[in-house]
Amino acid sequence: MITIKSETELNKMRYAGKIVAGVFEILKKEIKPGVSTAHIDKIAYDYIMQNECTPSFKDYNGFPASICTSVNEEVVHGIPGGRILKDGDILSADVGACYQGYHADAARTYPVGNISPEAQRLIDVTRESFFEGMKQARAGNRIGDIASAIQQYVELNGYSVVRDLVGHGVGAHLHESPEVPNFGRPGRGARLQAGMTIAVEPMVNMGHYDVYTMDNDWTVVTSDNSLSAHYENTVIITDGEPEYTTLR
Repeated sequence: MITIKSETELNKMRYAGKIVAGVFEILKKEIKPGVSTAHIDKIAYDYIMQNECTPSFKDYNGFPASICTSVNEEVVHGIPGGRILKDGDILSADVGACYQGYHADAARTYPVGNISPEAQRLIDVTRESFFEGMKQARAGNRIGDIASAIQQYVELNGYSVVRDLVGHGVGAHLHESPEVPNFGRPGRGARLQAGMTIAVEPMVNMGHYDVYTMDNDWTVVTSDNSLSAHYENTVIITDGEPEYTTLR
């Protein structure tokens, strides 16, 4: 069931989103060659906890860390640990925070040191595909309008959108209805209403859209070993322009 949030609920989500955005402000300075993904996770955990929130992902269905750190061909759900970031890597950080029972969820892909122009273009197109989708994110439109706009922008730029994973509603639960794919046809899916809150998250591969899950039962990687980027924000649907809780 899709829930329409009250202003009190939205304010809690706004605060959680502010904290997620704060994590990214710190991470973009800390992500560099020689740093471990465990270090990145610890920084995020400390900031979230110091600001009256809890990490949404910690122990979620057994996930063992506070954030997801996915490197290069890893699409999502990378588990932080001893991996040391190298010059030329790209790192997708997926962060969630919960404040008084309400969640915000967002992701960014960062360069590690000096990356190739091709990798930077992938990051840029992934980010821009989100905002192409947001041109359709207003009350009265449908989920498929967002999904179609994202897919068209990505494919016109020569990349592919992952189809096995989708965005989602978010609020009192980290994952709620409706599902928000990054591909599809306009005019399909749930109708958007003011007060809906959704996490829209293009996952874009440089190669084919096929993916598989590693033996750790969490980390999803590209089947052809191509690079993947991820960009996500928690979005409040309004009668006008969408509101982004996880952007500063």
